[in-house]
Amino acid sequence: MNNLYRKLAWINIKSNKHFYLPYLLAGIVSVMMFYCMRAMQGNKGLKGVRGGDILGFILTLGLIVIGFFVCILLFYTNSFIMKRRKKELGVYNILGMEKRHIAKVMFWEMIVTFFISVGGGLLLGVLFHKLLTMFLYYLTGLEEQIPFYISKYGCLQTAELFGGIYIATFCYNFMKIQMANPIELLRSTNTGEREPKTKVILSIVGVLCLGIAYYIAITSENPIEMILLFFVAIILVIIGTYCLFTAGSIALLKILRKNKKYYYQTRHFTAVSGMIYRMKQNAAGLANICILSTMVLVMISTTVSMYIGLEDELNNRYTAEMEIQFRFMNVPEIKVMDQAAEEISKFIKEEGYTITKQKVNGKMEVSTNWKENQITLAEEVSDFYLKNITLTALMTKENYERLTGTQIADLKKGEIALASEPDYAKEKIGFNQIEYQIAQKVDLIEKDKKEIITNMVGGIAYLIFSDENVLREVVEGVYRSYSDTKNSLPSVNYKISIDIDGTAEEKLACVSAVREWMNGWKENTTIPSEIKELPYSYIESRQEGAFGFLSLNGGLFFLGMFLGSMFLMVTVLIIYYKQISEGYEDKERFAIMQKVGMSLIEVKVAIRTQIQIVFFLPLVMATVHLMAAFPMLKRLLAMLNLTNQELFGWCLMGTVFAFGLIYLTVFIITSRSYYKIVGKI
Repeated sequence: MNNLYRKLAWINIKSNKHFYLPYLLAGIVSVMMFYCMRAMQGNKGLKGVRGGDILGFILTLGLIVIGFFVCILLFYTNSFIMKRRKKELGVYNILGMEKRHIAKVMFWEMIVTFFISVGGGLLLGVLFHKLLTMFLYYLTGLEEQIPFYISKYGCLQTAELFGGIYIATFCYNFMKIQMANPIELLRSTNTGEREPKTKVILSIVGVLCLGIAYYIAITSENPIEMILLFFVAIILVIIGTYCLFTAGSIALLKILRKNKKYYYQTRHFTAVSGMIYRMKQNAAGLANICILSTMVLVMISTTVSMYIGLEDELNNRYTAEMEIQFRFMNVPEIKVMDQAAEEISKFIKEEGYTITKQKVNGKMEVSTNWKENQITLAEEVSDFYLKNITLTALMTKENYERLTGTQIADLKKGEIALASEPDYAKEKIGFNQIEYQIAQKVDLIEKDKKEIITNMVGGIAYLIFSDENVLREVVEGVYRSYSDTKNSLPSVNYKISIDIDGTAEEKLACVSAVREWMNGWKENTTIPSEIKELPYSYIESRQEGAFGFLSLNGGLFFLGMFLGSMFLMVTVLIIYYKQISEGYEDKERFAIMQKVGMSLIEVKVAIRTQIQIVFFLPLVMATVHLMAAFPMLKRLLAMLNLTNQELFGWCLMGTVFAFGLIYLTVFIITSRSYYKIVGKI
């Protein structure tokens, strides 16, 4: 008896190959992608390489996302297949097969599907795993050996995940069959839709959700708030898209129907009337295509921008090849820092490296409140209320001149030079209960002019004092004031910036040598005691940072391409099954229209108009979403040190263009399936 069920299962799969083949291909590709990601994520070699921890985290994130989406993908495609097969299963029931017998046939179909998908997917995964790993290593700059191996845990976990998914789909399918009677199954594909009512409230909700989401994306400037608002905007866009496609599309079609000049044309009449009656069941599919298309465009454009803009990100993050940071609780004499810089420079030269540039500068940064012409220390600073504070830097005239190369006129007692954003127009200003005359206005340091910084806080200012003695008195006054606040004491930060010549490996070796030498400073008699006794000092290396940035950006680029490919596959499958489903539903309708006098050419024109409207509506909506999200996306990228808006704009347009070509290709290919079904009239 089991042989009969197995044969029926195999015959069913073959006879419904135009439904099952894409489903099996989706399963095979999903298995391959999950196995490859799991095998790369479990690669023990990543733990021992520079940037491996970043890559491991990115791959783990990708594994979770892929696992989640393959569940949605297989359930979604399974629902399309079951919708078309209900009539066939109803015939089995009418011919005498009990539902338990149908369940056995469906069970064997599930077994065949599982072995083909998992077996084929694991085979491809094993074959392509090394190639994908090599591509990932290339993107992230890793030069480790990649041996060929088969991940046993990867195979096991992949089989477990997809076994669970296919068992769950079988249970869902059987429940649907169990709850329906044979007559309902036979009539399921012929059940017509009533004309849907115009849901005004749902349409308004959709417009409001998208309006709020667009407003957030366009107007949000504070980066810290933007991180939270970004996810709020995503949720609102998803809700708004579903509402508009569910209710707004029906309202739009009814408006077109009322326009007699437009509606009473052969191709428009057929397309609009047909879509009105089926938009209720099509809305979810169109909304899914729109949302997935938006995800593909956002993910690929941002990760490509970050990968291409690596140099810009490094230049924004690091001002020199090597930055040695010192934190004081007082204002040291500049000659102390110069002496330390001279000793470091001497050591670097003795090690055989060439210094091309060197700077010494320092300042104290405090959080303040500006009220009219008075600056007071902020009593309590929360990350969510940075717009209420002004980030104020206290520095000497000499340090500002060293940092910028701009000369400041001599400052008398009670005078300061001021740089501020927004501009301060008055001639006097009070700071920490002392009033100062503003003798000169100067410019902000270039890096502090960036939009990402100025949008994060309510303002930025430099108070520039005549010399170290005056600044020392000011800092002591700040410490006395801070004893009454809840904030931790700020430090006076000095930095020695050094650029060196050589290859990447030589620069890394130089930084390592300086770091090791600084660890033995306490025994070095040539280093000033003020420096040796510091509890905190550290070195930042641009070249070391480059490896971290490359690991992060390369990993995100790989993940973006990987997940983008998966979302694209989901989109293509939804489009394909949608075309097939609509083909069967439209076949009889167009046959009737031809019988009552509509010519074959008019039928084809009406068909083309209908599928073009339905097909390109999600792409147009996705492009609108992307245009509205552009301001927020560019600011989020700026938080990751990519401030090159022109680069992001070109990447975005390139991604939209490439995706549009792929989308058009899918349209042409899937339309052929539709025409084959509808054309047989």
